Amino acid sequence: MTEKTSRTSGDVTGAPVILSNEPGSFAWGVLAKRHPALIQQVRDAFPYGRRQHEALDALLDEITNGVIEPLAPAEHDRERWADWGQEHFGRSWYDAPFLWAESYFYRRLLGAVGYFGTGPWQGVDPFAPFKQAELRGDSVEEELRALDALASASADERAVALLHASLWGNRADLGFRVLAGEPAVGDAAASTLVADDSAVLWQLLPAGASSTVAVVADNAGRELIPDLILIDHLLEQRHAEQVVLHVKPHPYYVSDAMTTDVVDCLRRLIEAPGEAGRIGGRLWKAMAAGRLEVRTHPFFCAPLPYEEMPEDLRDEFESATLTILKGDLNYRRLVGDQLWDATAPFADLTAYFPGSVAALRTLKSDVIVGLEQGVLDALERSGAAWRTSGTHALIHVRR
Repeated sequence: MTEKTSRTSGDVTGAPVILSNEPGSFAWGVLAKRHPALIQQVRDAFPYGRRQHEALDALLDEITNGVIEPLAPAEHDRERWADWGQEHFGRSWYDAPFLWAESYFYRRLLGAVGYFGTGPWQGVDPFAPFKQAELRGDSVEEELRALDALASASADERAVALLHASLWGNRADLGFRVLAGEPAVGDAAASTLVADDSAVLWQLLPAGASSTVAVVADNAGRELIPDLILIDHLLEQRHAEQVVLHVKPHPYYVSDAMTTDVVDCLRRLIEAPGEAGRIGGRLWKAMAAGRLEVRTHPFFCAPLPYEEMPEDLRDEFESATLTILKGDLNYRRLVGDQLWDATAPFADLTAYFPGSVAALRTLKSDVIVGLEQGVLDALERSGAAWRTSGTHALIHVRR
């Protein structure tokens, strides 16, 4: 089921907002299966006390059997969420907009484990063990070793490879590998690209043009490392004079990147031998020199589309030559978490955005726009769950 909206952007008529109340739908599966499983995973990852266990039990009962409850009066952001959720409190979680319900679930999860409290669990990221396990895994080591072969490739080859690595995130090895005898750079990834405006992206960032690039990060770990390596390439090849990396101010969805995750990834790079270590060293120095700057904003943890961004954040993006938004959640917030016609123009739906914008996204939810009709027809004929399986990706750019 969906909820009608009058939202319009450019010349595109508003589309139904995605809800979670259709059994078997992707959104329903997130609320009915993924969220209860995540509560158990977080419970098992820390030696929480009785208070946290009781709060987690109450949250699990509410999302499975109850209605949406507001934050407690003492919570620091109660008024903000009361404003955002006034239409949804007292209703089933499944009847709220999917984007709002997901966001509020994570806020409630943080509250249950005491992240915003004054006790000993204040500021302890409940997702840190999952991030650390991924960052220290063998896959990351293998991907970083692949950078040694990439170092001898031409700048153009590296540009393609590193852009695809950033696009695919935890399939970064698809982009890094340019060894002799293997497919041409990016071929493995490009075969499942449903849209590719990468040529426009590079046209907007000519070498030596003193550009400023804003990168809005998505996930930490195996996705953030390729993002940082792409940033190094932009700075080294003078596609950008400065890069501003925007991260979350506190934990949000499971893998979302914060400043601590940026530091962890930089240390992981510096510790690595060969080209990865050299890249890490350059990025560390770039931060000291101000060429790479990390910033954050409360809006990055809000259940709102970018069309409703506050003026100070709008000014930041407007001052950038190009803003690159990473990942599925940023894409949903960029175009609106709605059931658009898949051929609706990306440029029309992002006409509100202040300045040129690019989306690098692996498809992991139902929202999709900007497809050519022939591409859409072929995807639909395939019978695959191409919208949600993470097997397809896109690069959208609006000048």
